[in-house]
Amino acid sequence: MAFRRRGPYLRRVFAVVHHPDYVAPAPAHSTYQWNKNGLVRDLLVASASPIDWHLPAPMPRAWLEAVHDPDYVAEVLEARVPAAKERRIGFPVTPQVARRAQSVPGGTWLAATLALERGFAANSAGGSHHALADTGAGFCVFNDLAITAVRLVEERVVARVLIVDCDVHQGDGTAMLTAGRPGIATYSIHADKNFPVRKARSTLDVALPDGIGDAAYLDRLTETLVPMIDAYRPQLILYQAGVDPFEGDRLGRLRLTHAGLADRERLIARLATTRGIPLASTLGGGYGHDAMEVAERHVSSILTLGAAFAGASAGGHGIFPLGLRPAQP
Repeated sequence: MAFRRRGPYLRRVFAVVHHPDYVAPAPAHSTYQWNKNGLVRDLLVASASPIDWHLPAPMPRAWLEAVHDPDYVAEVLEARVPAAKERRIGFPVTPQVARRAQSVPGGTWLAATLALERGFAANSAGGSHHALADTGAGFCVFNDLAITAVRLVEERVVARVLIVDCDVHQGDGTAMLTAGRPGIATYSIHADKNFPVRKARSTLDVALPDGIGDAAYLDRLTETLVPMIDAYRPQLILYQAGVDPFEGDRLGRLRLTHAGLADRERLIARLATTRGIPLASTLGGGYGHDAMEVAERHVSSILTLGAAFAGASAGGHGIFPLGLRPAQP
């Protein structure tokens, strides 16, 4: 893959996308942690890390409708989602939630385009991998991963996108919404005995037993993802960096430690950097009674990825220098 220089040559600073609309007021009777994205932003600022902040535009309606049923898109944007669909989503879709639902895919799109220029970028939200064509599910309204992948390919920004999903739950919505679409492949490594009960079919699914632990998890990730990347040769990885495989997560079952999660991020970064593949990360799942603790897990993920990409660039370990962009064919 050929690259050409675009913009300043940045070795250490990495891009994070955030929008104030990511933090919507909590709807009544919702168990979702609505302040999580704001805490992630605050912790990243407090970390004094060299972050270049970016504000996304809402995803245009036409691209939402390229993946989701237009009637469902209208229900969300007009905040008139039927009660049955709201129950499946897990919270009411208020006007504020509707704005958030449109902003998050815009953030993942912006992170993807920034990653193509710089090597790595993170969205401080996103990873809504359970959303389906005509309804949301599992705290997901619109599927930002599928929407971004479809737009990237249809606008011919890249020819091949790989969505790597490391959430503890299978990326069922992403798999279904991208199935049969040229230029998009999906990988999901998840707990077998976990939501959703009825799994979809990703390009490659790696179902794991409960309590697998750090070493066996990383072995399975390596032995399954490496050959897929090398065979598919993606021009961009969209990474769902769910932190719910953690042993203390309210919904997790895989018993990864903090060290194991960090090793996972370093492994994902190394697979990308040594092959010169840009990577854009999204938050994905993370659940607990202490919102700050959950946010700290997400922040650790972003900072570990950012440091790994910066270190690879500075050390010349195979990654293209930040500030390069894939040349158009």
